Amino acid sequence: MNTETRKYRKVFVEFILKVSVEGDVRPMFITFENGKTYEVDRMRHCCRASSTKVGGTGMRYTVEICRKETYLFEDEGRWFVEAKVPS
Repeated sequence: MNTETRKYRKVFVEFILKVSVEGDVRPMFITFENGKTYEVDRMRHCCRASSTKVGGTGMRYTVEICRKETYLFEDEGRWFVEAKVPS
């Protein structure tokens, strides 16, 4: 199944963040709705952007979790991911 036909849903998640004295935000850990927690291995980029798969806008963090690149979104204090809907 290719990316164009795959369905996604917006899933709000919990985060542990590190905020520097300069105000820079770095996601450290993410907890999904099933209770599993993962460490954010690396933050690659941060910019203002929209989610093209599930809607919403705000800050988009491009990160690596378990050696896979993904996007995390912060929209007015709430954090979400674009989760794949199981077939």
